[in-house]
Amino acid sequence: MRRRRRRRPRPSPAPSGSQGRRLLLSLALILALPAVHCSSIDANGVKVVGSTNLPVKVYVKMNLNSPRILCITSHLRNSELIDPIFQWHGPGGDLVTENQTVKITPTGTLLFRQFKPEMSGVYTCSLVFKPTIEQAEKSYLIKYVIYGYADPNFHYEFTARYHAAPCNSIYNTSFEKKLLQILSKLVVGLSCEITLQKSECHHVKMQRAGLQNVLFFTFTVSSAEAEKGKSTCDKSACDIASRLRKAKDLIEKFFSQQVDVLGKRTAPLPEIYYIEGTLQMVWINRCYPGYGINPLLHPDCPHCCVVCSPGSYNPREGVHCLQCNRSLAYGAKTC
Repeated sequence: MRRRRRRRPRPSPAPSGSQGRRLLLSLALILALPAVHCSSIDANGVKVVGSTNLPVKVYVKMNLNSPRILCITSHLRNSELIDPIFQWHGPGGDLVTENQTVKITPTGTLLFRQFKPEMSGVYTCSLVFKPTIEQAEKSYLIKYVIYGYADPNFHYEFTARYHAAPCNSIYNTSFEKKLLQILSKLVVGLSCEITLQKSECHHVKMQRAGLQNVLFFTFTVSSAEAEKGKSTCDKSACDIASRLRKAKDLIEKFFSQQVDVLGKRTAPLPEIYYIEGTLQMVWINRCYPGYGINPLLHPDCPHCCVVCSPGSYNPREGVHCLQCNRSLAYGAKTC
């Protein structure tokens, strides 16, 4: 759980026993809900064949291994190749058989390890072979364009209001901490996390209620980075957007339950309680600098944040790569 831009009020004197009981009563209205578990998927093991005409586009997730990129076409895949010679060429020149980031097997298969943005680019494989012992050598130039991509940095942003203790009261701070702890516990099973964006106490004049102390909370729920090396799971269960929607539903149910509990009370309301109807939510979708979403250019990865191609850049967290004729590299952040 991370915390940012908090406005800390000056503490008031130590609480009395009755005030402590009111705080406990307020916190008792916060209810925990069940959740599910998930991790991430690696593309390692998938095989891709190339083309001698238009380059085949390959998408590799950042910091994971690439699919197995074959130095062969679909037409030749089941053919017998005599004395084949494979030579891969990338943006930086000829590729060696193996180093820390690249491996080329004896059959010409290319595999990237822990893919980084700068590995994106045009790759070709020169294939020379004899169809039969008697026939002359044939040569093919097999083409790929390999793009690094990342999941969008999307999240939900929530705002909510609580009737509060006096704005300089330490009860507000204690309640805030407990609320964030329980919200975090609510979504941790979905590999999501709660981040406090802002917490402020204001005096608000309400109709027929006079001047009231109100806590304004702004917090986000986002996907937490999955730990490396965990077992894979079903794609639909691991989808970030799906997990965030489930987290959103749990949070909305949580606040709805607070309203239900308050509605059934016969005793006076506690000092700190959720103000019905104030929960608001907005969906925020962003790519990291150097990445963008373009379903026309990348129809096979329409919702991916793909590295910006040469001739474009993304200087900040946004959705699209911007045009820049001076940009010659993949993943440019400046023009």
